[in-house]
Amino acid sequence: MVDSEVMLGHLRLGGYDFTTRIEEAEILVVNTCGFIDSAKEESIQAILEAASMKQYGNCRKLVVAGCLAKRYRPQLLDEIPEIDAVVGIGEIERIIEIFSTDEKSAMPETAPTYIYSEASPRFLTTHPGTAYIKISEGCNHVCSFCAIPAIRGMHRSRTIADILKEARRLVESGVMEINLVGQDTTVFGRDLGHADDLELLIRELGKIDGLRWFRVHYAHPNRLSDGILNAIAETPNCCRYLDIPLQHVHSGILKSMARGGNRAMFTDLIKRIRSKVTDVFIRSNFIVGFPGEDVAAFNELKSFVADVGFDHVGVFTYSAEEGTPAFNMGDSIQKRTKERRVRILMELQHEISKKNNQTLIGKKLEVLVEAVHEETDMIIKGRHRGQAPDIDGNVLIVGGEPELYTIQNVRITEAHAYDLVGVVE
Repeated sequence: MVDSEVMLGHLRLGGYDFTTRIEEAEILVVNTCGFIDSAKEESIQAILEAASMKQYGNCRKLVVAGCLAKRYRPQLLDEIPEIDAVVGIGEIERIIEIFSTDEKSAMPETAPTYIYSEASPRFLTTHPGTAYIKISEGCNHVCSFCAIPAIRGMHRSRTIADILKEARRLVESGVMEINLVGQDTTVFGRDLGHADDLELLIRELGKIDGLRWFRVHYAHPNRLSDGILNAIAETPNCCRYLDIPLQHVHSGILKSMARGGNRAMFTDLIKRIRSKVTDVFIRSNFIVGFPGEDVAAFNELKSFVADVGFDHVGVFTYSAEEGTPAFNMGDSIQKRTKERRVRILMELQHEISKKNNQTLIGKKLEVLVEAVHEETDMIIKGRHRGQAPDIDGNVLIVGGEPELYTIQNVRITEAHAYDLVGVVE
């Protein structure tokens, strides 16, 4: 999202106007993801839809950017002739250049060293109350299933001062919520020689007037220090929320994933988090169907999810990615078996989430009021601090006087598996 907003910022400075109607656009830019099969398929579908606008719309130039462009640059140009230009992730701030030529082209390959700064122009695509800040780029981990290091390069951090400048500017523009993202936020600053930079950043963001709350995403379980947890607990406007992608808990699967760890370690980690950050909301992601995941390994994962009681869980099926060590392990587990395991875990989590949410009935929560519900204007949607945008549930406001793009107190009257229902007080 941030990459798209930086490109839009450059285009706005270049005098380009935007439209939300694809058939009206003369130039289309598709910013792609190329991490897993489902994301690649979605990206290809978006490219093909954009390509059809050369026949059915006003499109005269189609530009493809992002991770898929980085991984499959020659193939895209060869196989989808409607594409006029391909821009890798390192060249997004040169987007204007590609618009100025009438020749089919691809920006030359560059080493993945780019990271945006507070000086980079951005055109926010989120609603006025929320925004994302990418604090780092790239990843040093060698997870056997993951192509991110090959696509986005090794980990590199922005400076705390640079991030704070951007955060203050966003708050001055009306942003109340900031989401800190990076491929691994827990190693923020280590490449600059500062092992405790994430802790320091959290405490400094806590001093910004007008920043109502912020949260940390993508915390690697092996680097989640007591210092980081203490900073979250002791900073009032830092959401008591952690997004920790564990991926699995079976020691053999984790070893094959080149991640390390086991069920006992992760159980202790969750206990440590909850002891230091009271009332914390925890999200995790898991991969099912990794090579070697037999029934016993899956059952251990299922038992762990049942015992821990996460607030939010995402489950993905394993997909073999070219260029990763796991690609050579094969992909012997049938698709229907993977999908069944996803269904089993999500049904289990459905009941856990519902039970957790029921503990909130009768409580008064701060809610960021965001939008009218898609199905009826009688319901207004928002989120409390324990719900991240797009990936978690919502608070459905059915009474009172909610005002969009404000933070208001909402008393919770009903609880479902993913959504809460309440009234403004």
